[in-house]
Amino acid sequence: MTEQQPHQNLSQPRDGGYTIIESLVAMIVVSVLMIAIAPVMAFSVATRVQARRMELATQAARAYIDALRTGAIRPTGSTPASQPGFPTFNSELNPPAPQSVTGLYCYNLDENPVCTGSKEFYVQGVHNAAPPLIPTEAGYSLTVRVYRADAALPLQTEQQSVANSGLGNPNAPLVVMKTEIPPTTKGSTSAYRSLCARTGGCQ
Repeated sequence: MTEQQPHQNLSQPRDGGYTIIESLVAMIVVSVLMIAIAPVMAFSVATRVQARRMELATQAARAYIDALRTGAIRPTGSTPASQPGFPTFNSELNPPAPQSVTGLYCYNLDENPVCTGSKEFYVQGVHNAAPPLIPTEAGYSLTVRVYRADAALPLQTEQQSVANSGLGNPNAPLVVMKTEIPPTTKGSTSAYRSLCARTGGCQ
C-alpha cells in the first residue's frame, strides 16, 4: 500500500520578497551615497564650465591681438574711425585693472550688440610705448587681460587657475597674455628695428 503525498496548496501566499524596513534601509543608503557624491559632481561640472569659458576667453585675446596687428583697432581719433579698444599706456610690469568697461574691446559671440551676457568678454589692452612715440609707428609690448562681460566692478589683476576655481571669481581675468605688436603703418621701421629701439638692444 502506497502512501499518498500531500499536495501543496498553491493558493497560499509565499513569504518571500522585501519588507518595508529593508526597502527603507536601501533608500537611506542610496540617499547617503548621493549626498556624498553630489558635491564632487557639482564641482566637476563647474570646472568644465570654467574651462570652456577660459577657452573662449583665449579666442577673444587672440582675436584682439590679431586686430591690433592688422590695424583694425586704431587709436582714438584715427582716420578712418575704428571701434573702441586700443590699448592704453602704462609703463608698469603689472598694469592696474581697468576702473570701468568704457573703452574696452568687446568680444561678442551672439547677435546682441551689447556686451552683457555670460558668453561675451571685455578685453583690456595696455601698451608701453610712451609719448612722443606713436604706438602704431613704433610698435610696442602689449599686456592683455580678458574679463567676463557680466563681471562687477572693481576688476582684479590676478588670474585664477581652472584647477581649483570651480566657476571662478567673475572679477578676476580669465586669461592674461603678453606679446609684441609690430608697427602697422607705412614707413621704414621694421618690427625688428622697432624692438631694438624700444629695448636698447641689437648693438
